[in-house]
Amino acid sequence: MKKTLVMKFGGTSVGSAEAISKSAEIVRAAKKDWAEVLVIVSAMSGVTDLLLKGAHSCAAGDGNTYKEIAAQLRSKHHEAIKGLGVESIASRIEPLINEFESLCHAVHILGEASPRAIDAISSLGERMSIHLMSARLNQLGIKSEAIEASELILTDDVFGSANPQMDETRAKCESRLRRQLQNGEVPVVTGFIGATKSGAVTTLGRGGSDYSAGILGAALAADEVWIWTDVNGVMTADPRVAPNAITLNQLSFREISELAYYGAKVLHPKTIRPVVERGIDLWIKNTFNPSHPGTLIVPDNGHAAGAIKAVTAIKGQSLITIEGRGMMGVPGVAARAFGSVARSGVSVLLITQASSEQSICFSVPENLSAKVIEGLKEEFKLELARRDIDTVSSIINTVIVTVVGAGMRYTPGISGKVFSALGNKGLNIIAIAQGSSECSISLVVDAKDADEAVRSIHQLIVER
Repeated sequence: MKKTLVMKFGGTSVGSAEAISKSAEIVRAAKKDWAEVLVIVSAMSGVTDLLLKGAHSCAAGDGNTYKEIAAQLRSKHHEAIKGLGVESIASRIEPLINEFESLCHAVHILGEASPRAIDAISSLGERMSIHLMSARLNQLGIKSEAIEASELILTDDVFGSANPQMDETRAKCESRLRRQLQNGEVPVVTGFIGATKSGAVTTLGRGGSDYSAGILGAALAADEVWIWTDVNGVMTADPRVAPNAITLNQLSFREISELAYYGAKVLHPKTIRPVVERGIDLWIKNTFNPSHPGTLIVPDNGHAAGAIKAVTAIKGQSLITIEGRGMMGVPGVAARAFGSVARSGVSVLLITQASSEQSICFSVPENLSAKVIEGLKEEFKLELARRDIDTVSSIINTVIVTVVGAGMRYTPGISGKVFSALGNKGLNIIAIAQGSSECSISLVVDAKDADEAVRSIHQLIVER
């Protein structure tokens, strides 16, 4: 019998009584082959968005919307409770909805929602869903306890995107979980959240339940981590854009990292690191088609087979350009530019620079571009006045399309094929970026061309 398995179920996998029942059956099946099983769950699908809507509406002065949302949360969770036949846990759900109302009321009174308050509110979805899954497992005769990850994952105090302190987390997990696991019990743990040393609830960022699985898998030295979602693993493209997309049997850590970073929503980008560091097998599987083998994420071995594996797109981008003949040969322009962006608290997703040093282009989320440009104009106000820098401008409504495949490095002519595929469709490329590792090529295109660009490049995968 295999030893330790960590399974994470996403929002759609616990989104209804029927889905929770399917997920619980998957856990029961796994218990036949694994001595120790730990389950991590997300909030029910749509719940985190509702919680955040309530918080932000209160901060904006709306004192009524959160009450309507509380009613929706009660209805959704009580419908699941009734469907599962676990009425006894209603007494555990209700206090959490009351806590939501109390926190929102406080935000409304103050007129602002601090990052700490947002984390406290957005954590409530997972804190409710663990009781549903645990109750269903107990119903099936599998001894289970609902556990909040604030007891297990110690983080820093960067609310909204907290970082785990792995040594302390490992000690907490061994102390709190190991005996239960050895006794054959199945702890059900909240994804997405942790806590500071003082006990304040933190979150790991949106989609952070995947990250929780990686953290707890590493802390427990698990043999495998399975991420259960609503698709058959990682696909060659978004099937809503490219209907002929297929599931990939295997991807390297580098490839899945690139795909996750550039918009593929199958896996949280940070999940990979703790798993890689411990050499743990990572699988992505479909709750609603559990017989499908899914996708195995394997270590990078430097000899990746094949060329293009997948193509993805990250939408809602703005391409910012700093341009001027006076920039040529002047040290520190790039450092000052990205220092300014960092001070704005914005992450840059793509960078490209002409070898003549007359321009620097980079991509940021469109909703943050005005803030970035304002900071850059302040940083370079002297250079703009002297005309050393001619413009700081942006092209809005752009999309980064990224082609991923570790084997591209060993396959001549890939870039040419990609550019030809777009050119044959009359699609214009605004900017290009490619790392020296050649695991990915990123292209910036106009939003109206994005889907056609993805389909054109995906056809190269289909035809190879």
